[in-house]
Amino acid sequence: MVCAVAAELAALRTRADVDVVAVGVGPVEAALGTARALAARPYRAVINAGIAGGFRARTAVGDGVVVAHEHYVELGLEDGTDFPLPGGVALIRRAESDPALVAACEKARVQAPVGSGITSAIVTTTDARAALLEERFGAHVESMEGFAVLRAAHAAGVPALEVRGISNLVGDRLRSGWNFRAGAQAALATTEAILDVLLGA
Repeated sequence: MVCAVAAELAALRTRADVDVVAVGVGPVEAALGTARALAARPYRAVINAGIAGGFRARTAVGDGVVVAHEHYVELGLEDGTDFPLPGGVALIRRAESDPALVAACEKARVQAPVGSGITSAIVTTTDARAALLEERFGAHVESMEGFAVLRAAHAAGVPALEVRGISNLVGDRLRSGWNFRAGAQAALATTEAILDVLLGA
């Protein structure tokens, strides 16, 4: 289990062979922390669980979401397009949760929709930016770590899944409905249900 801060998964039920690693806030810390954890010992899978902002048209505070794929919104040109790099090198701006893990959630009818996410190193605080991101990516959630954890796990050859609990609505902070506890509880409940499925509990 990978989270940004320990408080997000503090109430997770103790299970054999399940470790909780708090890797820090933001894409850089998340990538480094996940890579360190995966280098330290072998794991069969990674679940990145924690709070996130939700886009108003698709989520509400307290919802759980299984994130099937992530876009890193701050890589590339400001308008969201690529730019040419020498030797045909391409920017990697999308990461995927493991399809088999996503399918297991759907098959077991985990009570959380499967959606898409965006990762941003800054938190969106205006309705204008929220509208731009929603139009460009059609995302359900905005996090600061999802893409980084999925990429680090992929690079290590370990299947990974992202789970989010909605703690606020993306946009104007005064209307965001910020509620850490509701988001953490949603992430926790969804994660517990997924672990029951994956571990056969």
